[in-house]
Amino acid sequence: MDLVIMADTHLPKRARDLPAELWEAVDATDVVVHAGDWVDEATLDRLEERSARLVACWGNNDGPGLRARLPEVARVELDGLRLGVVHETGGKQGREARAEAAYPDLDVLVFGHSHIPWDTTTPGGLRLLNPGSPTDRRQQPHCTYLTARVRDGVIGDVVLHRLPPRTTSRTTSRTTSRRPS
Repeated sequence: MDLVIMADTHLPKRARDLPAELWEAVDATDVVVHAGDWVDEATLDRLEERSARLVACWGNNDGPGLRARLPEVARVELDGLRLGVVHETGGKQGREARAEAAYPDLDVLVFGHSHIPWDTTTPGGLRLLNPGSPTDRRQQPHCTYLTARVRDGVIGDVVLHRLPPRTTSRTTSRTTSRRPS
């Protein structure tokens, strides 16, 4: 079972649309996982239409419409793998211990919020994955998403995909206003 994992799409605030490469991956995969901060219900609608299966939660930037349609924490079993999806896990200091204590029933926890890719395994065996963001790289060198494969209750072949820089056809201009003295 193949997965595409994303978070923090922030459409249409950070970009007009998801990158074409990501849409192609969505169309070709078995399960799409989204760890919140959609911002726009239209993006949820489009992913629901194009995904064979969608597992998703809401994030801190998501309004009442998205919160009514999505859980704060999504849980699913995929080919024997116990997967959870949540937007926030707190700061990086102590993340493994907090996640392990909060989600003892999971094998993998996908999270977002930081826009920083993350892939660690806790001492107890919980795998923590953050795909970064496909639209807002913040201080990261690239916008990113993850792909993975689940087989017999195990996640593997986890790959961080770096997206090419966005090009814009708009010319940006800066204007300043002056007050009369």
